Amino acid sequence: MLDFPRWKKVSLWLIAGLAMLASLPSLLSFTTVHWPDNLYKPMVNLGLDLAGGSHILLEANQTQVAAQRLENMEEGVRQAFANAEPEIGYTEVSTANNRFSITLENPAQVDAAREAVLPLMNGAGLTSEWQLQVLDTNRLVLTPTQSGLENAVATAMDSATDVVRRRIDALGTREPTIIRQGETRIVVQVPGLQDPQALKDLLGQTAKLEFKLVDDSPDAAALVQQGIAPGGSQLVPGAVGGDYAGTVLAVRRLGGVRGDSLTSAAATRDSQNNEPAVSITFNSQGAERFARLTRENVGKQFAIILDDEVISAPVIREPILGGTSQISGGFTVQQSTQLAIALGSGALPVELTVVEERTVGPDLGAESIRTGMIAMAVGTLLVIALMIVTYGRFGIYATLALIINVLMILGIMAMIRSTLTLPGIAGFVLTIGAAVDANVLIYERIREERKRGRRVVAAVETGYREASRAIYDANMTNFIAGVLLFLFGSGPIKGFAVVLIIGLFTSVFTGVTLTRLWVAEWLRKKRPTDLRI
Repeated sequence: MLDFPRWKKVSLWLIAGLAMLASLPSLLSFTTVHWPDNLYKPMVNLGLDLAGGSHILLEANQTQVAAQRLENMEEGVRQAFANAEPEIGYTEVSTANNRFSITLENPAQVDAAREAVLPLMNGAGLTSEWQLQVLDTNRLVLTPTQSGLENAVATAMDSATDVVRRRIDALGTREPTIIRQGETRIVVQVPGLQDPQALKDLLGQTAKLEFKLVDDSPDAAALVQQGIAPGGSQLVPGAVGGDYAGTVLAVRRLGGVRGDSLTSAAATRDSQNNEPAVSITFNSQGAERFARLTRENVGKQFAIILDDEVISAPVIREPILGGTSQISGGFTVQQSTQLAIALGSGALPVELTVVEERTVGPDLGAESIRTGMIAMAVGTLLVIALMIVTYGRFGIYATLALIINVLMILGIMAMIRSTLTLPGIAGFVLTIGAAVDANVLIYERIREERKRGRRVVAAVETGYREASRAIYDANMTNFIAGVLLFLFGSGPIKGFAVVLIIGLFTSVFTGVTLTRLWVAEWLRKKRPTDLRI
């Protein structure tokens, strides 16, 4: 137990030295001394409650998911019937009452229609997504199941969470907290961001981009004037500030191209008028569909629709075959940049609305840091005083181990880019008190062994060996509790758990291993005949 070869000593000091060195950039950030920019700079990121920032709670609209599924099913069925051999004719289509129904021209084609529809009903896994019924011998009715809708909402929320994360990352912010809360909510916390309005504007924008043909049928204009959508079309208002602000256009409901096949989007300038615009690029499948749309409709007008508002409606002068296009519509530079971020990160599969927001100022965070540091300093000084008064030289060893322990925790957190929250500081304070528990157990056991008549070296060796068993058992239970807090907790709870888990390993390393090394060196050099402990 007290034998330390040279390689072991070097290894122990190397581990401790690297961890303490990693804590320096974080410690220097509170002083006027700056860490060199050309060196690796591990940093502990401050959480929302310490650095200040914005907290937003977003909620999804479930009815949108159901409506989108019905529209996707309608488009899929129409395409499947058109591709069938022979083509399956139909006379009436309806999406009323949250179900999709289609009436066939020829009842004899019911079996063929059923075969064409069945592949569209298969969802992921074993969950039944749709129920199919045949009514009146020639009408197919597809009704979404509850389990299918729940799966669709869960998938949409997972996708929305990823989109929100990509958008925030594009802002250049560090260590945001983005987590699901319940079935339809997302919690967003961005430390250091003091402009919640910009964040709300970015996250609240669905960025659902669509290219749809403008309805040019003879009676379309008259029906639009009456506020009636022509058959197979829908009315879409013009975007405020755009070319069609204050007007309403009738666009074909199906057959367009969606922006979910975009691969990139970038803010740019219109080559004709030098106004801010957004350049977009489609993937191979989207480029093919966009090329077909423009090739088959040269001379016709098509609308560029963003979040159910027409921002532009140019005439197709020639086929656009390269898979790239440009969107313009009276944008400012900030709007074009924000739109490029939204489109590049992907469209939100469901509209998110802000149901709660709050901003934590940096002054409040600075006050939290100050009071937390005071608590940690007072706790540390009291523990140090108690250990030195009670155990003398051995108390000094415990004090040195305690200081190294704190620096190692900070260094490891910096290396893994962990976020320090106010509960994390509480974890530091708790660790300071708990870190010396190991030393108390060891030193009290050494006292007992001396009272039993053991010699100094034997008493120290037995004390470390026997007390280590209880130390490892106690830390294992704390480790399990910390892991459970991290897995099932959120936000600040996870911050506390991270400090707790790291502190368990470092306290055993410093309080048991390093102090044993120092005691062994002292015994080897001084060879004392008694212990004042």
